[in-house]
Amino acid sequence: MLIRKLSTKVIGFLIIISPLTSVAKPTTGKPKVITLSSPKISMTLDYENKACITSLIINNQKVITQTNGIFTSVKVGGVTYSSLHLKKNPVLVQAAGSIKIAGISYGDKDLTINENWIFLKKNGAIKWQIDRSFSKAVKVEEAAMPVINFDDINTWEGAYQGYGGLAWFYLFNEKLCTYGVHTRSSNFWNSKSGIGLNITVDAPGKQIAMKYTRTNENQLAYTITVSNQEMLSRADSGTNRRRFIRNSTNVWSAFDMPAGASSQSLTFSYFDYNEKYGRGKLAGINGEQVNAVLGTIARIGVIDSLHFGGNSWHTPYGPICLHEQYIAQLGLGINDPAYIKGYASCLDFYRDHAIKPDGRVYPRWAYTNEDAAPGQSNQYGFYEAQWGILMDSNPDFVTNVAELYDMTGDKKWVKTQQLSCEKALDWILKRDSNHNGLVEMMTDNQAQKKSSDWIDIIWASYENAFVNANLYHALVKWAAIERQLGNDTRAQYYESFAAHLKTSFNKPTSEGGFWDEEKKCYVHWRDKDNSIHGRNMVTPVNFMAIAYDICDDSARKKLILDNIEEQMQKEKLFFWPLAMTSYEPGEGKEWQWPFPAYENGDLFLSWGSVAVKAYASYNPALAVKYVKNVLDRYSKDGLAYQRYGRLKQDGLGDDILSGNSLSIVGLYQAIYGINPLYNRFYLDPHITPELAGTELRYNFRGQRLTINLDNNRYAVSNKMFKVICDKNFGFFATKNQLSYFNGNSSIAAIQITTNQPLTIKLNNWSTGNMAWEQTVSKPSAQPLNYLVKQLKPNAGYKISVNGKNIQKLKSNSNGEITINHLTKSETEKINIDYED
Repeated sequence: MLIRKLSTKVIGFLIIISPLTSVAKPTTGKPKVITLSSPKISMTLDYENKACITSLIINNQKVITQTNGIFTSVKVGGVTYSSLHLKKNPVLVQAAGSIKIAGISYGDKDLTINENWIFLKKNGAIKWQIDRSFSKAVKVEEAAMPVINFDDINTWEGAYQGYGGLAWFYLFNEKLCTYGVHTRSSNFWNSKSGIGLNITVDAPGKQIAMKYTRTNENQLAYTITVSNQEMLSRADSGTNRRRFIRNSTNVWSAFDMPAGASSQSLTFSYFDYNEKYGRGKLAGINGEQVNAVLGTIARIGVIDSLHFGGNSWHTPYGPICLHEQYIAQLGLGINDPAYIKGYASCLDFYRDHAIKPDGRVYPRWAYTNEDAAPGQSNQYGFYEAQWGILMDSNPDFVTNVAELYDMTGDKKWVKTQQLSCEKALDWILKRDSNHNGLVEMMTDNQAQKKSSDWIDIIWASYENAFVNANLYHALVKWAAIERQLGNDTRAQYYESFAAHLKTSFNKPTSEGGFWDEEKKCYVHWRDKDNSIHGRNMVTPVNFMAIAYDICDDSARKKLILDNIEEQMQKEKLFFWPLAMTSYEPGEGKEWQWPFPAYENGDLFLSWGSVAVKAYASYNPALAVKYVKNVLDRYSKDGLAYQRYGRLKQDGLGDDILSGNSLSIVGLYQAIYGINPLYNRFYLDPHITPELAGTELRYNFRGQRLTINLDNNRYAVSNKMFKVICDKNFGFFATKNQLSYFNGNSSIAAIQITTNQPLTIKLNNWSTGNMAWEQTVSKPSAQPLNYLVKQLKPNAGYKISVNGKNIQKLKSNSNGEITINHLTKSETEKINIDYED
């Protein structure tokens, strides 16, 4: 038991910290305050004529030092009642392992709110239970249950939400900015101090909403509201979807509070920011900047718990583009289980509310209907855009489902998405009226002045390479899932369509394809009259063709990538523009001329991941160069723009895009080679010499993996197992079983079962010879069991240890052998050789 005496000049009492909680006895005649402490958290309560937490200290750093630090309040009939102004003095009740502030009563002659506050220490955290009752039913205009007033808007850099989103206080650039969300927990963090505070609300059967406000005093007010029904946004009238407002704190609509009792609890717990969110040692690159981009910009498109996209909640009309294929991919770089889980719920919401009965996927959602085509929206806020029928939303929904499934391996979940994904694909596949493998847009020619893809004020029509590239990617991914779900007929149909699409895509424009022999690039689209448009090296089209393996002609790849880089060097651009040269007049919205302007040649960072992947296997040094350029730009302006102008390379547009982080996601996926797949962790690095020595920490299916990347030597490990290899491989581990996947195979080459730590270093893996070194902690403890797969069926194999033959075995009809081996030394060399 620890006893600590504090200055009587400050609070005048002894604190006794027991294993259960910290309690104190107020000194007679002194102010009624009491302090509770856990190893990392200390809070002081003032209960003299009020009930309020006046001090909160996190890991020895003061975050609240105010007389109105944390309290409860409600606003009814224009009047605010709070625990700062009570009807009578509350009472301190001390019990074993807890303290209680009882008799907290506020209101007026017509309304009384009674509360009891109970504090407990639990596993290093402090749990605060609030039991509350209303004397009668009321319409509550605003409720703080409680409000937590941190000293400064800069106390925390941000707060990660329970679903993986972010309240980023950098964007609270004026007083009375307010952001409201639906979640039960918030992780406040400061990367500079390294401290973190999780606050989790538990209110069984109730709905939880939170809001964050920069106050007139430049403090951060964090307000929790507990209600019977989900809180509805107050703005805008008729839509009620706006989550971010300015010049007000009133983000939520009034709600009904019934008479009677209720209970809720808040748990305050400390975390170390670097331990929880740190990424390890990133050699040859600024690791702090990488973590910052993936921790902020990458999350900014998550507007609320069921609304994930690429445009930020800070944008005036708050749009979400469902026609973006990289929202799940962002989760690969963010690497927060909360984001993965949250996006699964979001995709369920989209499945249920954003897909029409015929399979058409609405491409957008927004706070308002100002961007919607007249009469083309539904009650949930999803709509067709005024610019045209954006066809890429159908394949992009499927791609996001497929890629999220790769991250989770949750076959039960993906099964719930199967019918919707099939409907989405079938809707767009029906658009191939001439049966040439290329689907057609809703418009026939550019003169109709309607768009059909992400580049939404360029009038791509009829056969659009951008949309068809996205479709190919979705078909390949979804066909593999159909096979896993046992639907070989569907899988074959999608595979066949993808193959036909690929063949047609690669044909010269003179033969009905997209390859422009003169311009040495894939064009953007073909009108129905067979005229060719977008011959200006549209980078997303050409990068997708390479990254998605549509283009497998190495000479073409070289032409595309070299020509782009040549122009990049001439203009000294820090990032790839949407188009290397100008669209022709008439191919887009008029104000985009003269070139460059907006989608006619400006720099949109959202295509960074496909660009990095396109260069990764060809010239990874170039990819890394542009990744570093983006990181450098982040250090200057936070990437807090929609795009960058071509001429001045200056930030433009108030629509901040989470896609600005995608080159950093590309660093993770294509350069570091991190690819979570449905049944394994697949590592396929393309590192440059300067990145050698990188040691990453990565969350994968509830495990914290360590990935070591050196030149021609790569490793993946958890607390139990480690695999070392000089090429790409797959890794999967359960409690006592390690699976190694050779190359990009989806079938484990070997499974080793043991109850002790094991390291294997692969020296060779081929049909005729499998060789590895293994290290165990306790030789002869018990036999290791090996199940070796993908051998020749019914064939003879010789097993040797340290050069000595120990056994001969014959594989079964499935090409498998089982070996039980009792190790004799910590390190052994094992060989399995085929014998005729």
